[in-house]
Amino acid sequence: AGQAAVSCKSSPAVSGMFSRSALVAAATAAALSSVEGFLTAPLPAGSAARLSPVSRLRSSRPSTGALASRATASAISTSNDAYGDLSNIVISGLNGIALKDKEFPNKKQVFDAMPADSWKRDDKISLMYAGISLALTLGTGALAWMFLPLKMAFLPLWALYWYAAGTIATGCWVIAHECGHGAFSDNKLLQDTVGYLFHTALLVPYFSWQRSHAVHHSKTNHIFEGETHVPYTLETGKGTLGKLSTMQKIFGKKLGEAIYGANRVISHLVFGWPAYLVAGVTGGPVRGLTNHFIPVKPFSTGDKNTELFPGVWKKKVWLSDIGIVGMLGVLYAWAANFGFLHMAAIYLGPYVVTNCWLVLYTWLQHTDTDVPHFSGENWNFIKGAFMSIDRPYGPIFDFLHHRIGSTHVVHHIDCTIPHYRAKAATEAIAKAFPEHYLYDPTPLPEALWRVATKCVAVEERGKKWVFVQGEGTPQLPQTA
Repeated sequence: AGQAAVSCKSSPAVSGMFSRSALVAAATAAALSSVEGFLTAPLPAGSAARLSPVSRLRSSRPSTGALASRATASAISTSNDAYGDLSNIVISGLNGIALKDKEFPNKKQVFDAMPADSWKRDDKISLMYAGISLALTLGTGALAWMFLPLKMAFLPLWALYWYAAGTIATGCWVIAHECGHGAFSDNKLLQDTVGYLFHTALLVPYFSWQRSHAVHHSKTNHIFEGETHVPYTLETGKGTLGKLSTMQKIFGKKLGEAIYGANRVISHLVFGWPAYLVAGVTGGPVRGLTNHFIPVKPFSTGDKNTELFPGVWKKKVWLSDIGIVGMLGVLYAWAANFGFLHMAAIYLGPYVVTNCWLVLYTWLQHTDTDVPHFSGENWNFIKGAFMSIDRPYGPIFDFLHHRIGSTHVVHHIDCTIPHYRAKAATEAIAKAFPEHYLYDPTPLPEALWRVATKCVAVEERGKKWVFVQGEGTPQLPQTA
C-alpha cells in the first residue's frame, strides 16, 4: 500500500429587483424540480429483497419509485454455514449477499468480462464533460451574483442556490477525481492541469489527495490498512459506542439512537471532509495522524511502509499547497473587494454542499450493515473492490456527477476506466458475476439513516469483520 501507484492503481429600482429575484427563483426551481422525488419519496418499511442486477441493468435502472416496491421473499433460517454467525447483523437491501462465503474471480477474469474498449480514453469526450460541469457551475454562480440580493428576506432563495450550485459543482470535483486516477486522458500534462485547476478551485490539494485516494483504492475494505471510512472495531470504538449507550439511557432507546444518528450524519457530511484532510479522521489506523497539507512530523506518523506520503510525494504535497494558498488569496481578494458575506454567499455555501456530496458518496459506496471488511490473508484486491456498492442516484445526479455513485463497483475494479465507459462495464460485470456484484436499491435517505445508526463498529467473526449494532438474528430471503 505504501507504494500504491497513482493511476489506481473539485442600486436598481425596487420593481427591477423583484423581477430579477423571480427569475432566479424560477431558474432554481426548474433545476431542482427533477430531484423532488428523491427528497420526498416515502421510505419503505422493513428489509426488501434484492433485485437481480442483470434484470435491473437490462431495464436501464428503474426509477427509485419502482425500486421502492421491492418484493419480499419468504424467509428461511439463517443457520447457514455459508453466511456464518448473523446474530445482531442488520440485513440491508443487499439481503446479505456480501456476507456469503464464496470464491472470488481473479483480476484477469474480471477484466476479460468487460468490453475491450472500457479503457479507451478520448480527450475530446473528457474535455466535453469537463466543460459541461464547469459551464454549469460558473453559470449558476453568475446568476446568483447578478440577481440575488444579499438580504435576509432572500435567505430561502440563497439556500436553494447553495444546494443547486453545490450539487452542480460536485461534477467538477468528480472530473478532477478522474484526472487523479489517470482516467481522464493519456496526456499526463493535460490530465494533471485539468485536475489541479478543478480541485484547487474547490480547495482540494490535488496531488495530496491523488496519493491518499490511490491508497484507498489499493486497500478497499481492509479493516486495518484501508484509507477513508475505515470503521471502528468494538475495541477501538468503545468511546462512540459509549456515547450511543448514554444517549439511549437518557432519551430512551429509539430517541437516543435517532439523536446519535443525526449527530453522525451532520458530523460526517459537514465536517468529515475537512477533518480527513487535516487530521486523517476515518483514515487507515496503520498510518497514524495524517495531514494532506503538511507531509512531515508530527503528521504522517506511519512507518516507512505505511507512511501516507513517502518519498517524492512530500514534494507533491507542497506543490498542491501552492495552489491552495493561491486560491485562498483569490477568496481573500474577493472578500476585500465585495465583502465577506458576498464571497461566502456565492462560494462558501455551495462549497459546503459539494463537500457533503463527496462524503455521502464515499460513505455509502463502501459501508452498509451487511457489507464486511477483511484483514490479513482473507483480503485481496478483487474481493475488496467487490465490496463496493452501486446505488440508485437517478438520471439527474448521474448526469451531473458523471455516474460516480451508480458505477462505483467498476470504478474500484479498475479506476483508470473513464466514467463514460463505466456503464457498459458495469452491465457486463453484473451479468458475469451476479453473486459478487453489489447493488442496493434502497432509496438514499433510508440507506444513509441505516448506515448512520447501525454501522458503528465491527466485530471479527470467522474470516470477516461485520457490523453488529442490530438485535437478534435476521432472516434471509430464499433468493439470497
